[in-house]
Amino acid sequence: MSITGWIVAYSAAVADLPLVLPAPSADALLDAIDVEGKIGRALEALGPIAGRDIAVVGGGSRELADLEAVAGHVTPVAAPAGPGSLAIGAAESVDAVVARWSAFEGVDPRDLAEADRALRPDGRLLVVHDYGRDDVSRLRGDLPEYRLWSRRDGPFLSAGFRIRVVHCFWTFASLEAMAAFLGAAFGEAGASLAATLKRPRISYNVAVYHRTRGGLLQPTR
Repeated sequence: MSITGWIVAYSAAVADLPLVLPAPSADALLDAIDVEGKIGRALEALGPIAGRDIAVVGGGSRELADLEAVAGHVTPVAAPAGPGSLAIGAAESVDAVVARWSAFEGVDPRDLAEADRALRPDGRLLVVHDYGRDDVSRLRGDLPEYRLWSRRDGPFLSAGFRIRVVHCFWTFASLEAMAAFLGAAFGEAGASLAATLKRPRISYNVAVYHRTRGGLLQPTR
């Protein structure tokens, strides 16, 4: 599979990872991605989600386990088959909707309406996507999330979202382990990046787009 063939969101069944990789590269990345837990802390700060009823769109087994450890109740929701096909559940049934890499690509108004329908008053929609300006974007090429999505006139900020950029890493046990992963997962591009790095970690920035039900902004966030 070529790098351009690795895509996220609607073709991905679950959201443990931001891209589709064959095993064992996927297993290696699962153990390396955001070991500091910065994404989880950002979701809590922008939710909150601790002790709350939340719906998780397209969540992988690891993501669901992590969220179940802190949330009051977690409702898994299937990743949408395409724009406008999101289906969460009963009206006003959750305090937050969380989607990491598996939904809200380009923000279809029908998906926003579905999230608003399922959220309780003052409920929060939290969407995680890649942000770029990092080592990972050097590997993955030109993606819309790196250029268009975070713009003021882009699909998120123009739809009532705010953005928080979280500076994460893919962290490996050693330089050798990192180089082996990069070569196996990304071929020549990965090997070239590995040759430039002095520590066994790869910079990785994500954007948490956050929005209150109905697009109402909370000025303190």
